[in-house]
Order: sequence, then structure tokens, then C-alpha cells
Amino acid sequence: MKRVGCLGLLLGLALVMALFTLVQTWSGAGPLAAARNVVVPQGATLTRAAEEMERAGAITSARRFVLLSKLLGGSDTIRAGEYAVPAGISQADLLTLMQEGKVVQRLVAVPEGLPSVLVHEALMRAPGLTGDVAVPEEGSVLPDSYSYERGETRAEVLARMQTAMDRYLADAWKRRKPGLVVNTPREAVILASIVEKETAREAERRTVAAVYSNRLRQGMRLQADPTIIYPLTRGRPLGRRILRSEVRAVNGYNTYSMAGLPQGPIANPGRASIDAVLDPADTSALYFVADGTGGHVFADTLEQHNANVAKWYAIRRARGEM
Repeated sequence: MKRVGCLGLLLGLALVMALFTLVQTWSGAGPLAAARNVVVPQGATLTRAAEEMERAGAITSARRFVLLSKLLGGSDTIRAGEYAVPAGISQADLLTLMQEGKVVQRLVAVPEGLPSVLVHEALMRAPGLTGDVAVPEEGSVLPDSYSYERGETRAEVLARMQTAMDRYLADAWKRRKPGLVVNTPREAVILASIVEKETAREAERRTVAAVYSNRLRQGMRLQADPTIIYPLTRGRPLGRRILRSEVRAVNGYNTYSMAGLPQGPIANPGRASIDAVLDPADTSALYFVADGTGGHVFADTLEQHNANVAKWYAIRRARGEM
């Protein structure tokens, strides 16, 4: 009986030690020496994911990982995607990472005022995206930083950008100030794109929007330099001074040679410029010119404006720009 009791005790101790070793293997530090990204492909099973992790050096045995996952890791499924796997991650934490789907989020940025040709370039340049996409309609994208996962299509990301614009514009239009010169959301985007290209200063946007609104209301030409450049470059930097012939050019955008709004937006305006157009400042200003500090000085009359222009030219001559 003593021998049977001792044998049972030994077996019990052996079982405890085996369980302890199992838990330590599962919860202890793993072999990955340095953090790295690992991609679990779409449709991958736990076995396929384990093979990818073994290949990356995050675990030593895919077969053992699958076995321990079934014994100790619960029944939640894993999610495909790109994972940032930390150095020394345990098998338990690695499974949790994949079960919770904490995949790497990448970003593609669309700054305010970016033209659609450059939005297209940003999408085509973004690492990890797949497929091709056409240049989006000008003014259809809401500037922002958009997260995406490796393997997503460019068309999917662009659709999110355009849906964001549709939703923001619809909401902003509901909040618009009464008596505006713009009659439709599209007209608001067109005017907002000009405001966006004319000033980067938050404090000026509503005043610039008011100047153009006042000019439209009085039947004056907008005379916005960015509308001369857009049909020449589709929004890319011109890289030189505007030519006299380009100021006189007749097309659907040049507001020096035509009255009213251009035929379409000249960039993708941001939220602040859209809001400015839908709630312009209460001012009678009709003119503005650079003030030499990165901002503008505004005027109600042509006489005041000409004096401001003379000051601006004096600043430029002092800088050696004229």
C-alpha cells in the first residue's frame, strides 16, 4: 500500500510539474528578439497564422502553439491582417493579439486644399494598399488623416474620404447662415475651395469668405489668382509668376475673365473653409491683399485697397522680390 501511495504521489507531482511547465511555456517570454510586423493573410486558419508566426520567429513551434491555443486560449477566432509583434511576446499574448484583431493601422493624409491629382498620388503611394483608382472628382474628398489596413483597396479608402465629405457637407449645409450667395452645397464647395487656397490663417477664413460673397452679391468678378492657375496645372504648384496672357485667358475657371463662380472646385476644401463660406464674417470688405506677415489686409473701397497694394509692393521691393 505504501508503494502504491508513493507512486500516486509521484504521479501527482509529475502532473503538477507538467501543468506548471505547460503554463510557463504558454505565458512565458517568447523567442522573438526584435519587434517586427507579421501578416496573417485573409482566410488564414489558426494553423496558417501559427506557421507565419513561426516563420517570423515569434514562436518556436507552430504545432505546439496550435495545441496550446486549443487547450488554454479559448475559442475566439483570429483575425487576418498585419500585426506589430513585440519582442519577447508570450504565446498567450500573441493569440490574444490575433483574437482581438489589433492590426497595424496605417495612415494616408489629405491636407486641406490638396487638389485631387495629389490625393490620387497619395493613395497610389500609400504602402500596403492594393488596386488602382481613378483621380477623384475635385472637391469630393474631405481633408483628414485616414487609417487603413494592409491589403485594403485604394477604392475602399477613397470611398471613405468621399463619404466623409458628403456627410460633413450635408450637416454643414443644414447649419448654414440665412441669405447666402451660394445656393447649393456644390456652390459652397466651389467657393470654399477658393477660400482654402487664398488663406491658411484660421482667423481670416470667414473674412475672405465674406469678401468673395460680397463681390458675388454685387456682380463683381472674384479675381482670385488660384482660379487662373487651376486649369493650367489642375492644382499643382505653378512654380513661376502668372503670365498676362493667363490672366486674360477665358475658360471655365479663370475668375479674372468671367463673372460668378468657377465651373467647379479648384481643390478639396477642409471643414473650416466650408464653415466659413456657410457663415461668412459680417463685413462690407470687397478687397484684400497680402500684408507681408503671411496674412492679409482688407479694404471696403478701391482707394483703400490701392493704398494697401502700394504698401505690399514696397515690402516686396525691400525684400528684393520686385
